[in-house]
Amino acid sequence: MPQFSVSDVALFGEQMIRNISKVMVGKETVTKRLLIALLSDGHVLLEDVPGVGKTMLARSLAASCGGSFCRIQCTPDLLPSDVTGLSIYNQKQEDFVFRPGPIMAQIVLVDEINRATPRTQSSLLEAMGEGQVTVDGATYDLRKPFMVVATQNPVEFEGTFPLPEAQLDRFFLVLQLGYPTAEEEKEVLHRLQEEHPISALAPVTEPNHVAQLQEVVARVHVEESVRDYVVHLVRSTRQHPQVQLGASPRGSLALIRAAQAAAALDSRDYVVPDDVKFMATSVLAHRLILKAESILRGTTASSIIGELLHQVDVGVEGDL
Repeated sequence: MPQFSVSDVALFGEQMIRNISKVMVGKETVTKRLLIALLSDGHVLLEDVPGVGKTMLARSLAASCGGSFCRIQCTPDLLPSDVTGLSIYNQKQEDFVFRPGPIMAQIVLVDEINRATPRTQSSLLEAMGEGQVTVDGATYDLRKPFMVVATQNPVEFEGTFPLPEAQLDRFFLVLQLGYPTAEEEKEVLHRLQEEHPISALAPVTEPNHVAQLQEVVARVHVEESVRDYVVHLVRSTRQHPQVQLGASPRGSLALIRAAQAAAALDSRDYVVPDDVKFMATSVLAHRLILKAESILRGTTASSIIGELLHQVDVGVEGDL
């Protein structure tokens, strides 16, 4: 097996962003964060209004990686067995045979996840947290790399079931795409005039290569002062007067991993504080539960993370 380095991670990032840009116009920063989640073995929730390209971004990632891909369209009548699979009696074999569900793919798009019932949403927890599914007492390991990319519309509430905090915490990142600029929207119209570019998108890597690059990212050096900065930043979310419940230690671990991947994509084998700042909002904001009065005043978790990034000094340990 060849030995890979952070230079290979950076090359991978350039190739993936260039390939995905054939479909997604002007979304390089969001794409980079999505790749950071992939290299960190994490899952992503794309939260934005309909029609901005959430589903297409997930499809472009899967097509560029060359791994297996499945889409789960969530509806209120979707059952857990529709996600994980089920055992069916085979008359020829006179035994039950497991029929895998769509969760057994390597990149799984869970579209409109908040339209599924809490029972069905919970069927994703074991797969996302443990990389395995259990059906009828038998446990099946999921192939690496494994990534869930879920989408939801944050402004539509009728017929939806909000994600519980435990499941939100399982998502490595929460990302928003936003509307394109006028020039970007004109380019989208030009590209889609005859056929959709996703149909011709070819893979630029393969799953085993991604799994090896994940190992490279895990070895990126993190200086003790950077760890102190991450711990101080996360602990500050728990002490903020407008926050009812701050980020957990899982948030600290996710922020370190995201910073390692960001450093590797920049061809560095060490993490700097700017890597932490670049990923802090996407990693931590969805892990905060604000007080009711803060929500009524229009305060957002993202604004609190932005405030803390200005308040918490780099290199100062503080009260750890």
